[in-house]
Amino acid sequence: MVKALENYGWFLPVQASDFAADIDRGLIIIHWAMALIFVLWGIFFVYLLVRYRHRDGHKVERSHMSLAVSMTPDVAVLGFEILLIAVYAVPSWSRMKITVPPAEGAVQVELMAEQFNWSARYPGKDGKFGRTAPDQVDFTNPFGIVAEDPAGADDVVAVNEMRFPVDETVLVKLTSKDVIHSFFIPEFRVKQDAVPGMALPVWFKPNRVGEYELTCAQLCGVGHAIMRADVKVEDRASFDAWLASKKAAEHADAATPAAVEQW
Repeated sequence: MVKALENYGWFLPVQASDFAADIDRGLIIIHWAMALIFVLWGIFFVYLLVRYRHRDGHKVERSHMSLAVSMTPDVAVLGFEILLIAVYAVPSWSRMKITVPPAEGAVQVELMAEQFNWSARYPGKDGKFGRTAPDQVDFTNPFGIVAEDPAGADDVVAVNEMRFPVDETVLVKLTSKDVIHSFFIPEFRVKQDAVPGMALPVWFKPNRVGEYELTCAQLCGVGHAIMRADVKVEDRASFDAWLASKKAAEHADAATPAAVEQW
């Protein structure tokens, strides 16, 4: 997606979800802390080189530093790391990976990864996913939706294309059909492995209208580099119109073979 390239510059990609600011804040804190430690240690080493350099008339003396003094830098770094974990890491990790939002009121999506495509399934107006069965899976029915189940009659399936309404919580049920893949939208700062046999929850709230790219961040075979999907964040009306258009297109495709045969 050409427009997705506009989200990148010299530094981090644009922030396009409610998680992005927290992730970036942690990266900034860690990088500034490492830069400060690097500068302080550099100053200390230069001091030692100058203070204890070889010169005429200087006698080498052995001195012993107290344990308390020698451990001060280590204790300071350890204290900073513990504070960072307690104040930032644990609360952020809980919000992003532990506390799953309720399905009610969220935009629900089932996402299936396979070599080398992303198949997304949205519930229809009834808000319910239809029943699936392994023997129903084929090229035109990647989820194996049972046609006789009325709950699945209005389900919408899209391949390598996903859309989300802006400022609404999205709850994705992520799985894989074959090998381990990895769901990654850099602008959302969201990444999660897709594991065969497991349905893993992923959630976020897109807060920036625009076009993005879903990529696989786990080497999964010869086509790994082309395993991508277009992601678009838009207003609710446009999102609903897209779902309706996808369902209309499915009905049109289903009716075409019968019409041709009759002709």
